[in-house]
Amino acid sequence: MHPTSLPGDFGIGTLNDHCLEFIDFLADAGFTYWQICPLGPTGYGDSPYQSFSSYAGNPYLISLRALHARDLIDDKILDDLSSLPESFVDYGALYNAKWPVLDAVYETCVHGAKKIRPYGSFENFKKDNDHWLEAYAFFQALKNHFNGAPWYQWPKECLSFQKAGKSELRKTLDRNIDAQKFFQYLFFGQWNEVRAHAKQRGVQIIGDIPIFVALDSADVWQDQQYFQFNKKTGQPTAVAGSPPDYFSEDGQLWGNPLYDWAALKSDDYTWWIDRLQANLNMYDVVRIDHFRGFDAYWKIPFTAKTARTGKWTKGPGIDFFKTVKKKLKNAKLIAEDLGELTDGVRKLRSESGLPGMAILQFAFGGEGDNYYLPHNVQSNTVLYPGTHDNDTCLGWYRSMDAATQDHVRRYFEVSGDNIGWDMIRASYKSVANLAIIPFQDILSLGSEGRFNMPGKAEDNWQWRYTPEQLNSLKGGTTSYLKKIAELCYREGQAAVNTI
Repeated sequence: MHPTSLPGDFGIGTLNDHCLEFIDFLADAGFTYWQICPLGPTGYGDSPYQSFSSYAGNPYLISLRALHARDLIDDKILDDLSSLPESFVDYGALYNAKWPVLDAVYETCVHGAKKIRPYGSFENFKKDNDHWLEAYAFFQALKNHFNGAPWYQWPKECLSFQKAGKSELRKTLDRNIDAQKFFQYLFFGQWNEVRAHAKQRGVQIIGDIPIFVALDSADVWQDQQYFQFNKKTGQPTAVAGSPPDYFSEDGQLWGNPLYDWAALKSDDYTWWIDRLQANLNMYDVVRIDHFRGFDAYWKIPFTAKTARTGKWTKGPGIDFFKTVKKKLKNAKLIAEDLGELTDGVRKLRSESGLPGMAILQFAFGGEGDNYYLPHNVQSNTVLYPGTHDNDTCLGWYRSMDAATQDHVRRYFEVSGDNIGWDMIRASYKSVANLAIIPFQDILSLGSEGRFNMPGKAEDNWQWRYTPEQLNSLKGGTTSYLKKIAELCYREGQAAVNTI
C-alpha cells in the first residue's frame, strides 16, 4: 500500500499520525514488512514510476498537520485545504492548493524572524545531499519558470545542468531553488520519523526503484551521457516499454530513455551504484522494478506510436550485479521478474541470488506447469495475491471466465464466496519466504479498490482508505492475521537476505 492511500484531511495520504497508526496496525497483525511504491515527486499522469528524480521525495507527502503542530501554518490555511476530497486523490486540485502552502512554510522558516528548523540543520541537510539536491532543485525551479515544460524544450542555455549553472537564471532563481531544497528537507525530516517508528515496531519498509528513469527528470538532465541520446537532436534514439502481454495488446510504451550500458560500465556503474545506495538509505529492502531489463530490454524507436515495433536488446547481465555486490555491502534487493520469463532471465536471477516474484492471480486457467501455481513456487520468492498493477482479488475473480473460476475453487478447495481471504491464506501457507498482501484484499474490496490500470493514462493512483475501514480491522481481523502468521511461522521473521 502506497502512502498516498493513507487517510487524512488535506487531499492525499501523508507522513502523519495516520501513517504511524497504519504501522501500528501492521505490527499488531504480525506483519514485519510494509511494501510501498516509489516515493519520488510525480508529474503528468501522477505515476510514482515516472518521477522527476530518483533521489527526491514527493512534497505532496509532507504532513501539513505536523507542521501546524509546530505553529508553522495558520488554522485558516488548513480550513481552506479541508475542501479537498478525503476518499480519493485529486492531483489537479492538490497541485493548486498545496504548493502555495509549502512555499509559505519556507518563507516562515527560512526568511522569517525566528529561523525555525523543525527537523535539524537545514544547512547540513543541503551539504549532505548536494550531489543530487542542487541539480534536482534547480531542475524544479526551471520547470516552474518555464511553465512546466519538459527540460528538452527549454532554451539552449538550459538544456543540461552543467550549461544552466553558467546562465543568469541560476542567480535569478536562487530563492526558488532554495525553497525546493527546503521541501526536501521537510520530506526527509518526516520520513525519518516514520522510519524510526517502523523500526521501533519491528516493521521493515520495502521500497521500489524503477529500472528506468523518466525522460523529463533531473536524473537525465544532469547525466545525459549515460543514456541513448542523439547528440545532434538532443532526443532519445529509442525508448523503453514492454511487448504485448496480458495487460495490453499493443504492449506498453513507457517512453523512458534507455541506458547507454557501455558508458555506465566504463564508469564502473557508479551512477547506478549511487542511485541504489540512496534508495537503500531510504528503505530496509529495495524492489527493482522490471528486473528482466538487466537481461534484455524492449527497445522501441523514439518515433513509434506503440510498443509493437520494439525488439529485445541485450542488457548488462550478471556483470552489473557482481559490481553491485562488490560495492554495496549488505544490500537487500528483490527482483520484479514478472512478464515473459526467458531462460536468460531465470538464469540471471539465480546467479544474482535475488528473490523473484510470483502472482497468484496469474496462476489459474492454464496447465499444471504454470510458474505461479503455489506447488511450483520456489522458496526464494516473494508471493503476492496481486500487486498495485492488478485488480483486487475479489474484482479479479469476478471478471474471470467460468473455467478459471472453477480452477481456482477446485485448486484451493473453496466455495469462492470469500476468494480474497482464500488467496491471503494461500499466500501465508506457501513455501515462499515472503508473502505480501495488498491492503485492499484485507479490506475485502472489489474493483473499486484498484490502484492502477497499466496502459491507462488517467484515473490511476487515486485510491485511499478511510479511518473507519482501518478501525474495522482492529480486534478480530488483527488477531486473526497474527494467528495465521504464527501458525505459518511467518510472524517476526526476516525474509529477505543480503545479496
